Amino acid sequence: MPDSAVLVVGAGESTGGAIARRFAREGYVACLARRNGDKLAPLVAEIEKEGGRAVPFACDARDEDQVISMFETIEKDVAPLEVAVFNPGGNVNFPIRETTSRVYRKVWEMGAFGGFLTGREAARVMVPRGHGTILFTGATASVRGGAGFSAFAGAKHALRALAQSMARELGPQGIHVAHVVIDGAIDTPWIRENFPQIVESGKMMLSPDEIADVYWHLHTQPRSVWSFELDVRPFDEKF
Repeated sequence: MPDSAVLVVGAGESTGGAIARRFAREGYVACLARRNGDKLAPLVAEIEKEGGRAVPFACDARDEDQVISMFETIEKDVAPLEVAVFNPGGNVNFPIRETTSRVYRKVWEMGAFGGFLTGREAARVMVPRGHGTILFTGATASVRGGAGFSAFAGAKHALRALAQSMARELGPQGIHVAHVVIDGAIDTPWIRENFPQIVESGKMMLSPDEIADVYWHLHTQPRSVWSFELDVRPFDEKF
């Protein structure tokens, strides 16, 4: 669909970038968003080298005006938005007594409030057309709070609840809303550098490219078999 766009909010070097590349290979214009737009240049170059088209946006997903403006620009200047992926991280670990209000609020704004703004604006452009896909990236913390992860789990629980409400409301209007629980370490240079014990343990890590295939699969599901939630993990991950 060369005349359709995919938006990846949180288009970083791992999962978000892989999702953008996957959809670009299918002919979608990849709209890439992150707070620091300069960091998108390598991903834009990679997509263009593979023959795709990418449009970068410097956008703080927590800022309502910036999010609204981004969606308006995509619809006006790029292509009709067919797919929106909300993929920011926000994984922080603090004992509850050391979790400041600033930390908690920032993680919630990034992980939950940003998802609301992205989901709302995606619905506003998709519902009149009667089709589209909105995908939210979750984590183990979406369904189970862990010690030291009160802020992250709070945000991810809220994001999952948002996705559930949107799926029930928008599904009958032709919009596929789904939530992906990513359970395990993702194979990235950052993980390998900061958690060498995972590499040394021999545990398998999640492949960003294979995660991206899951997102593509969700988007292409026939309406008769829509999934709301998929969880993905390596075969040796405990759950």
